[in-house]
Amino acid sequence: MKNLFSLTCGILFGIGLSLSGMTNPQVVLGFLDLFGNWNPMLIFVMASAVPITFIGYRIVLSRKQQPLCDNEFYLPVKKSIDGKLILGAVIFGTGWGLSGLCPGPAVASLSSLQPKVFGFVLAMIMGMVIVDYLIKPIKKDH
Repeated sequence: MKNLFSLTCGILFGIGLSLSGMTNPQVVLGFLDLFGNWNPMLIFVMASAVPITFIGYRIVLSRKQQPLCDNEFYLPVKKSIDGKLILGAVIFGTGWGLSGLCPGPAVASLSSLQPKVFGFVLAMIMGMVIVDYLIKPIKKDH
């Protein structure tokens, strides 16, 4: 049941990304091109997504019940801004700005069969593997 629910949510998320144009890297790159052919579409996507997410979180978390398909909610406990967060944000922002893709839209864009998208997803997976197998074990030793 949990896997079916996760798959359904992922499909709905991918459809939403496609309908909003966020799977098209040119839309994102156009938003970042402030002094060229600027495309404000991303502002409208964010302006609709943020309030809906805010309200959704408030409703779900106010019920004080466990999630439908798990034993608990997994929310961030760390509240401070540190070097790892800043470095991660810089790497994420650089990749997003250079390619016009971030993880969700990249996975949803795999169906386009564009080599650029496959290269991005491969690089993203390699980055996750590097962190999991090289950086995390080093942190445990200290």
